[in-house]
Amino acid sequence: MTTFRSDFLRLVTERGYLHQCTDLDALDAKAATETVVAYIGFDCTAPSLHAGSLLPIMILRALQKTGHKPIVLMGGGTTRVGDPSGKDESRKLLSDADIAANMAGIKQVFARFLTFGDGPTDAVMVNNADWLDKLNYIDFLRDYGPHFTINRMMTFDSVKLRLEREQPLTFLEFNYMILQAYDFLELSRRVGCHMQMGGSDQWGNIVNGVELGRRVDNRQLFGLTSPLLTTASGAKMGKTAGGAVWLNADRLSPYDYWQYWRNCEDGDVGRFLKLFTELPLDEIARLEALPGVEINEAKKVLATEATALLHGAEAAAQAAETARVTFEEGALADTLPTVEVPAADLAAGIPAFDLIRRAGLAQSGGEARRLIKGGGGKLNDAPFGSETQAVTTADLNADGVLKLSAGKKRHVLVKPA
Repeated sequence: MTTFRSDFLRLVTERGYLHQCTDLDALDAKAATETVVAYIGFDCTAPSLHAGSLLPIMILRALQKTGHKPIVLMGGGTTRVGDPSGKDESRKLLSDADIAANMAGIKQVFARFLTFGDGPTDAVMVNNADWLDKLNYIDFLRDYGPHFTINRMMTFDSVKLRLEREQPLTFLEFNYMILQAYDFLELSRRVGCHMQMGGSDQWGNIVNGVELGRRVDNRQLFGLTSPLLTTASGAKMGKTAGGAVWLNADRLSPYDYWQYWRNCEDGDVGRFLKLFTELPLDEIARLEALPGVEINEAKKVLATEATALLHGAEAAAQAAETARVTFEEGALADTLPTVEVPAADLAAGIPAFDLIRRAGLAQSGGEARRLIKGGGGKLNDAPFGSETQAVTTADLNADGVLKLSAGKKRHVLVKPA
């Protein structure tokens, strides 16, 4: 392994954040002697980021912890175009109001991981709509179009893979990589940004920006990517059978977030501890070496540490205690996620599959039916008799609630409102 002079590159390498870099030696020299300003862009395609976005957030955190300045770029402008990377079809075009609402939701997460302010290494948040919305199309094409060749752009994965699958790529989406490169140039001019970071699927777009800065302003810029993560079994990071693992607490409770990490595969424990906690590497090595069922203790540590970073130590401890009471003592913890249903609906009777869906334990009625047919759907710890079984107020327990379960590890309390 290369020995780095800079704390930043040493940290990102040791913990598995580094995939590619445009000029590793030059970046190492720069990061060892001065403050590096670096950014990652986040488009506003949903009202919350999900666990798949955690890796870039953790890299920004690592950058700041090692004495450098992170920039969070909100894609208020680029969201209007849609990034084609990793997609077989065009992203849904959102209204300006939707983008603004999504941006407001997404912003909440970053303060948990970064320190914002006016200091030399304090994080800042900017919106690329501030410059993209003001572009004059003809002037922009004349000034920057000559620096991009269709030949080169056709070699980028975001374009090549879409065409190989014989899926249409619109001219609108084709512009995305040019706008992303221009973002980098603008940030280098406005705030002295030296580096763009992102997932490995962004490599072509990032290199475009590095080259644009060199050609237009004779600037030395850097690009760094992280690996695209999948679980040990090949599943996409941040997705479960129940849907996306959202980072905002109003979209996914701290308890359910804790459960996501607790339920990770054995083969992912060590890697996830390195990427998503700040435990020392020697402690991680000890935890991932635990034999047999003892690996579950390492999973609990992972869940608690990861949840504490996002939701705070108190919420993480409460989630861990709720899980202990529920699973180890068999008791009904009042801190389980709670869903309210109209009392009139419950009095009339709600079909089991519909209640499972309403409680968020399945994304659709069909998925809920399959869960119940497979024996995974339970009411007050007893399997449903059928997917259409009527659940009524007569099923409320002594505390006036229903306990719904999907498998052994996902539970929700339902109460009439």
